[in-house]
Amino acid sequence: MTFTEYLISKKIDGSAFQKAEPERFDEWQKVFEQVHPESFTAQKKFLINPTRRKYTLAETQDSKK
Repeated sequence: MTFTEYLISKKIDGSAFQKAEPERFDEWQKVFEQVHPESFTAQKKFLINPTRRKYTLAETQDSKK
């Protein structure tokens, strides 16, 4: 699983997140590449929801099916 796929699974718009907060995006991506996705989720548990609220991924036709 890539970091982009992870963000999609968490319903976070990766491109908007990267444009608005490039330092945090890069930091998260580096950590994600070093640990298991479940460990990453545990580490960033209280940061993922506020990030999701800021950069909500718009629903696509594929996700509605």
